[in-house]
Amino acid sequence: METTIKSVSAVLAAPAPHMVGDGFKVSNFFPGGYKIKMSPFYMLDFNDKIDLPPTHQLRGVGVHPHRGFETVTIAYHGAIAHHDSAGNSGIIYPGDVQWMTAASGILHKEYHEKEFSKKGGPFQMVQLWVNLPAKDKMSKPKYQAIQNDTIGSYVLPLNAGTVEVIAGQYMDVKGAATTFSPMSVYNVRLNADGDATFSFPADFNTGILIVEGNLVVNGEQATGNEFVYFKNDGEEIKVKAAQDSIILVLSGEPIHEPIAQYGPFLMNNQAEIKLAISDYNEGKFGYLED
Repeated sequence: METTIKSVSAVLAAPAPHMVGDGFKVSNFFPGGYKIKMSPFYMLDFNDKIDLPPTHQLRGVGVHPHRGFETVTIAYHGAIAHHDSAGNSGIIYPGDVQWMTAASGILHKEYHEKEFSKKGGPFQMVQLWVNLPAKDKMSKPKYQAIQNDTIGSYVLPLNAGTVEVIAGQYMDVKGAATTFSPMSVYNVRLNADGDATFSFPADFNTGILIVEGNLVVNGEQATGNEFVYFKNDGEEIKVKAAQDSIILVLSGEPIHEPIAQYGPFLMNNQAEIKLAISDYNEGKFGYLED
């Protein structure tokens, strides 16, 4: 059966950035910036590359709760430290990923790693919120520390670049992360004039964040700090880089369930939101020192 091209719905410019805590200057592409259908991906924050001066102050976000979804943090420049109330902690460096399943409830904090803060330098990262199906929202929290050297890579022919498979599968390479619903998350590093082809089911919600570079994506020009959003009408995506480029490819089977969101809680109805607030206030998410 012949595959068809997945049409580009829009090439979306980065919304005006805002601060999250005192450490992350992010553009919220969705759901705040653009009301687009990207389920199971609920949120995309992109901290485009900035140069940070040296400091002895730990910049970041203090202790806060989550329930009902997963946070996925991908480092491109700099270093990010994490601690949570389930006893997990870690530091991610460029190319590394933190995949935290908040599920039934967790407290965590994120900040620039101490030695990186002392030296300063370029900083760039992405954070995704990945929704969980209703049946998994109250499962046990877990944490996947995914170092870059454990992420399987597919080497593209003709020195075009590499596809790092964070989740899902590309060709014969399987993703490093386990997921609760079908999805693909790839970091693709293309050399100038390099190209790559991807194929996803027509009904999967799909988008590409241009982290760095300049590309043509299914005939549409896209450059750094833009998001290419696709229609649900075909399978195939072709990208060709005009210069060395990095893109984050997201595609997933939508979760067709109601969503109730309040601050750091992502549930299915208001009763569950009220319970989350009550459980948090009663200390049921554990303890974490700020």
